Parts: sequence; structure tokens; C-alpha cells
Amino acid sequence: MSLSLPAAYWCVLVAALLPYVWVGVAKWGAGYDNAAPRVLDPYQGYRGRAHAAHLNAFEALPFFIGAVALALQFGGARGLWLDLFCVAWILLRIGHGAAYIANRPNLRSLIWVVALFLNIAIFLTPALT
Repeated sequence: MSLSLPAAYWCVLVAALLPYVWVGVAKWGAGYDNAAPRVLDPYQGYRGRAHAAHLNAFEALPFFIGAVALALQFGGARGLWLDLFCVAWILLRIGHGAAYIANRPNLRSLIWVVALFLNIAIFLTPALT
């Protein structure tokens, strides 16, 4: 295994694991019942928002993975811009989850929009480089 792969490659792994971070926040110390893992009753307050961040992280994942895969497939996108865009997207998505948990809906929405446009930029990177 080579660790010298583009940062964009590693960002896909981080993005795929991020939903589990948010659901971990929702379930930690909440009297989580593994016999009924989908019951949402204990998820109130910040735990409920963490669960919503978990769901939203999964919703954002297919577009990000698709954009990165296509950008990497078309070769010219293996440069610095793709890596920077992907790292920025990850940081924005972490900020999105944090804003969700902190109950900052306006900030959360702003971050979501910026991350969406950045994901579009990732998708378009092969055409721009």
C-alpha cells in the first residue's frame, strides 16, 4: 500500500468515516440500546442534531465520491488543486457537523452551500486543469 496517493484519495476515506463520527456523538452516553439501534427516542437536543448531521453526511457522500473518482479517472486532476479542494471539502463538512451539533442553523446552511459549490469544483477540476 502506498501512502503517496493523492490527498483526494484519502479524503474519500475520511468522508466515508465522518458519518460514523456524528452518530457516535449522538449515541455516546445516551443509553444507546444496541437491540434497537434505529430507535430515535434517545436522540434529543444535541444528540438529535448529531444524528441529523450523520444522515446529512451520508447524503453528501455519493456526490463527493463520484466527483473525486471522476476527477482522478480523467488524469489531469491529480494535481494540487484537486487535493486542496478535497481537503477543504472535508474541513467544511467537519464544520457542517459541528455547526449542526452546536445548533447554528444559519452557519450550517452557509457551510453546506460552500461545500456544495466546492464539490462542483472538484467535479469540474479535470476540465479546468
